[in-house]
Amino acid sequence: QVQLVESGGGLVQAGGSLRLSCAASGRTFSSYAMSWFRQPPGKEREFVATISWGGTSRNYVDSVKGRFTISRDNAKKTVYLQMDSLEPEDTAVYYCASVKERWTLGSALSDDYDVWGQGTQVTVSS
Repeated sequence: QVQLVESGGGLVQAGGSLRLSCAASGRTFSSYAMSWFRQPPGKEREFVATISWGGTSRNYVDSVKGRFTISRDNAKKTVYLQMDSLEPEDTAVYYCASVKERWTLGSALSDDYDVWGQGTQVTVSS
């Protein structure tokens, strides 16, 4: 059974940094694009970043460009989200997700993903 487990969330002051990790099991990790989404309090889930199966292609939502970096280590079956210069508006539950099909780039559409982690809370204080 495919499983994704996030870690690394917490409470940080504005301007600080956090690194989220998402460990995968039960799937040929290196064949699937991976993404991060987030759900701020009282709002809908939104796309944050995606990385291709080999790590050569990355895309970000405009609000995090230049501050967040997505990366992956296929040997460790883990995807990361390095978050710098955090802002209170970044407060959310962060989820990692795996696309449904091998060799398919990730997108901002939740329907393109079939496996989700349980989420990790990130809180940025002002």
